[in-house]
Amino acid sequence: MSKLINLRSFKNFFESSSGGGILLFICVVLALIIANSFYSEGLASLLNTSIGFENSSIQLKYSLKQWIDDGLMAVFFLLVGLEIKRELVEGELASPKKAALPIFAAIGGALVPAGIYTLFNYGEPTAHGWGIPMATDIAFALAVISLLGNRVPASLKVFLAALAIVDDLLAILVIAIFYSTTLHYTYLLIALGLFLLQLLFNRLGIQKLVFYIIPGIIMWYFIHHSGIHATIAGVLTAMTIPTTPDDKESPLERLEHILAKPVNFIIIPLFAFANTAIVLHQEMIQGLTSSMGLGIILGLLVGKSLGILSTCWLCVKLGVSSLPEGATWKHMFGVGLLGGIGFTMSIFVAMLSFDDALHIEEAKLAVLLTSCAAGLLGYFYLALLGKQNKQL
Repeated sequence: MSKLINLRSFKNFFESSSGGGILLFICVVLALIIANSFYSEGLASLLNTSIGFENSSIQLKYSLKQWIDDGLMAVFFLLVGLEIKRELVEGELASPKKAALPIFAAIGGALVPAGIYTLFNYGEPTAHGWGIPMATDIAFALAVISLLGNRVPASLKVFLAALAIVDDLLAILVIAIFYSTTLHYTYLLIALGLFLLQLLFNRLGIQKLVFYIIPGIIMWYFIHHSGIHATIAGVLTAMTIPTTPDDKESPLERLEHILAKPVNFIIIPLFAFANTAIVLHQEMIQGLTSSMGLGIILGLLVGKSLGILSTCWLCVKLGVSSLPEGATWKHMFGVGLLGGIGFTMSIFVAMLSFDDALHIEEAKLAVLLTSCAAGLLGYFYLALLGKQNKQL
């Protein structure tokens, strides 16, 4: 009698904190291979296939890639928003003392890379891409640090998670304020009305998620047509989901649990696959040494480490906060390296920054290569540091 297939390894993979990051990496490699093979035209045709419907009143017909970028990524931003709210209510951002270090580290880790990019691109046609190196990919960064296990202090993982969440919030604000097109105020007012309705439901103590999700979906439509990027609807909806003062599972926690696996194992890998199917050619390779390429590479690799480490040092010296328990300055440098994993958010901002398709592809390639380099450098540095500490 043949043995049944052992599904335990699959179960462990999907329950592990690093599984999403591993799948993300596989999708990137797969997308690059297909895009540079004789299947590339078929993939491009698939991503450009129109799906949905439209009439004189409603426009909901977009390409498959647009549905991934604007539709599915709104769900990703919903989960990010839920994580931000949870941290503000009961997590690392709940008290000023605990929140100070990751908040200031995230601000420093965003401003310094943006400054480096601007230094290289001031007055250039690519100057608008200053937001590209500001972000840290929370899924990828946490996947890398999770692979290190007990070789790094547990507090360091919590710090990186809080930093990445604040970083995401900064990226969301940058997208909403600086990367929006011409605004249509009628649509914005309708979206605002729906957001106020969600807040009213929260105030009335309504716990059923359907009362927040349905207005959120409608709000997505109006924000999408308002000129502000539609993914902001996910964040706004997340801010209205109720929490509970006790240990009972809240609607926020329930929705977070529902979304975690679909986002990490379907939505982010799909986004990565659709947006890293880059056809490599000579001009793009040369673009890595252009002002834009250098701004992104140095912004993520050098700017992130410098920004995070310097603001942490300043916070500790001024007595505003202290280092995470069991962490040293060497550990903080390793976290700074992992902060250079821009990936999802950086690619997202790159697509909003330029109209020129070549600039977008060059930016994606620079983000992709730099994020992989930052992940590898951060991993091996912290792994070596953990080995040295064990020998002492």
